[in-house]
Amino acid sequence: MIAFQNVSKIYLGHSPALEDVTFRVNRGEFVSIVGRSGAGKSTIIKLLIGEEKPTKGRVFFGQYEVNKVRDNDLPALRRHIGIVFQDFRLLPQKTAYENVAFALEVAGRPQSEIDELVPQVLDMVGLSDKLNNFPHELSGGERQRVAIARAMVHRPEVIIADEPTGNLDPINTWDIINLLLKINELGTTLMLATHDRDIINQLERRVVTLDHGKVIRDEEKGKYILI
Repeated sequence: MIAFQNVSKIYLGHSPALEDVTFRVNRGEFVSIVGRSGAGKSTIIKLLIGEEKPTKGRVFFGQYEVNKVRDNDLPALRRHIGIVFQDFRLLPQKTAYENVAFALEVAGRPQSEIDELVPQVLDMVGLSDKLNNFPHELSGGERQRVAIARAMVHRPEVIIADEPTGNLDPINTWDIINLLLKINELGTTLMLATHDRDIINQLERRVVTLDHGKVIRDEEKGKYILI
């Protein structure tokens, strides 16, 4: 589903953010991309969604060679990808229901579809009783659940979770990780970018480790190991 082929990314005036990175992600996998801050995790995400283009190499997502996709075709590609951020990125003036619905509205989906899908995904993330709550009325874990519902509502083929537990306490952290595992078990490919050692070591899933922009380890049932 996803392939990076000899990808390098150099920002002007900086050392390489990525250097000759090659890996594949198969449909239905749960893959963690790990490394210290600045290792290149965010650059991989930006390249995959077409926000940046590689200096060298090729990036594939399904039928798309992402680095060759024209700007006006990027929205079609991105509808196949749901993204969950560390800082939630919810609209503060909209309720949980409205935040999720907005993702469908901007894509031009009909109201009948919105009315059907939004309650379904909010129920799946355990927030059927919080539909009309605003973000400031929700806990950090609940806000992240809204963000996950918003990422899921397009029924994407892959969800990218970029440090999704960085602002959460340990209890809420594992609630969110277990929810991501549940989504993966239902068939959605999951890419988790994190530097949380405890999460990685307990997940026992595939781990791709980055260090200074290079893949230094790619292991099934991997651990977080940086020397």
